Amino acid sequence: MSDSLQKTSSIEKVELSGTQSHLEHVPGFSAGSIPMTNEQSSLVRRKIDKVILPLLIWVYFLQILDKSVIGYGAVFGMKTEAKLVGNQYSVIGSAGYWAQLGWQPFSAFVIVRVPVRYLMPFIVTAWGIAMCGLAASTNYRALLACRFLLGLFEASCLPLFAMITSTWYRRSEQPIRVAAWYGMNGGASIIGSFLTWAVSFAHGGSLYVYQILFLITGVITVITGPILYWRLDNSPASARFLTEEERVWAVQRVKDNQAGSESTHFNWKHAIEASWSPVTWLYVSLALFNNLGASVSNVFGPLIINGFGFKARPTILLNIPFGVLQLIFIAFACLVATKFKIKSIMIASLTVVCIVGSTLLYAIPRSKPNSTGPLLFGYYLFPALFAINPILVSWVTANTGGQTKRSVMLAYYNMGASAGNIVGPLLFTANQAPAYHKGLGSVMGIFAAQAVVTGLLAFVFMGMNKRKEKTRIKNGKPAKIHDRSMDIKYGAPIVDAQTEEETAQATKVGSNAALDITDFQNDEFTYVI
Repeated sequence: MSDSLQKTSSIEKVELSGTQSHLEHVPGFSAGSIPMTNEQSSLVRRKIDKVILPLLIWVYFLQILDKSVIGYGAVFGMKTEAKLVGNQYSVIGSAGYWAQLGWQPFSAFVIVRVPVRYLMPFIVTAWGIAMCGLAASTNYRALLACRFLLGLFEASCLPLFAMITSTWYRRSEQPIRVAAWYGMNGGASIIGSFLTWAVSFAHGGSLYVYQILFLITGVITVITGPILYWRLDNSPASARFLTEEERVWAVQRVKDNQAGSESTHFNWKHAIEASWSPVTWLYVSLALFNNLGASVSNVFGPLIINGFGFKARPTILLNIPFGVLQLIFIAFACLVATKFKIKSIMIASLTVVCIVGSTLLYAIPRSKPNSTGPLLFGYYLFPALFAINPILVSWVTANTGGQTKRSVMLAYYNMGASAGNIVGPLLFTANQAPAYHKGLGSVMGIFAAQAVVTGLLAFVFMGMNKRKEKTRIKNGKPAKIHDRSMDIKYGAPIVDAQTEEETAQATKVGSNAALDITDFQNDEFTYVI
């Protein structure tokens, strides 16, 4: 018996009964089974990487660039030229996140109901138009209104990207792919800094520097919309860039995620389950804490560097290493999390790095001789913060089953992130400049709370895995199930059966993978720690 199971480690028989509903529209499709090797799985993955991943990377780069240029504009006189007073700049920085916070309940519904190929081009074009509106804004009210609209149309971006990643990739592949598009936080910092530096030399025209920045990024974003409609596909089952056989493989290779089948039906029971789960609110807490800390660099980073005593152009250029370090931290953290198949320890470690950075910025006096180097070192530890979010997002998608529940979980997560981005800029009020000691002190406490919640969530998942083992025994299944979705190579057996009894139990495993059920309902689901 064990010999027959070992054969499945090299060739996986694709059972089409669970995927037929997604593939019946594919020309030439018929029920049956198709042999699939690790090499064939890798072939499909490489094709997905060439078509889908670049689109995610480019659009996420635009999203970060579009909403971060407001910080660069502030360094080059936007507050003066738009006659902003008091905390009006902070309010503008928060306005987009108010829109995101309010839209999230609707976002969860829209992401499930509207095909990706229509939804993404629409929201990208719309936020590009909002950016062009910012370019035409010369006063507080106009800037506030356009920043609100920008946030509204960007609201679905992160949950939509996470859903797309979990639809196309196995759980073991997701952290690296999330890192690839989320790493554009660093790419946008680098390109945005260079772009702002170049535009700063424009003098004597009818447009201010900040208006030129908004116009350039807005036009590029608007042009991207139609390109997305041309290149993007809704799901592996309908991918135009795959052959008929490869579409079947593409669906099969992600079944081990136990995330449920592709569905455009919004299941209200699954939505309620997500709302009542303590896990949801622990994730929301982490999103809140992490994005409270992100305000240090997102909105006030250039101003904090400016407070070290640098002039406008050097301030912008000194933000370039920050972007490079973001890319390094994100790549390193996601590679480690993928290799060791554990996310909580990586998140906690990165949080400690952020605590050290905020402590240095808080404790070192600005007036102290030779303080610039240590202050910059402390500031350059903050890119570790941006390596936490991609691991968190992949943690949410990996540990949530069911299309509706995953969409709702991501919407709640983004609500926490939006709330953090709303409150974060308000921690750094104008009367704290240039040191912003009060805001930095608050951020130190927030990071400490984040480390504690991360440990608590890991403990909760360990307990939930133990309960799953007891449930499987009760249902006549093996207690221990190998989580193939976390394997680098495709095709390992789910159960290492050594006896006839274990082999009989093994035949009961795997039937839930194609069902649109939640992780709570699926006794074969394994939570990632």
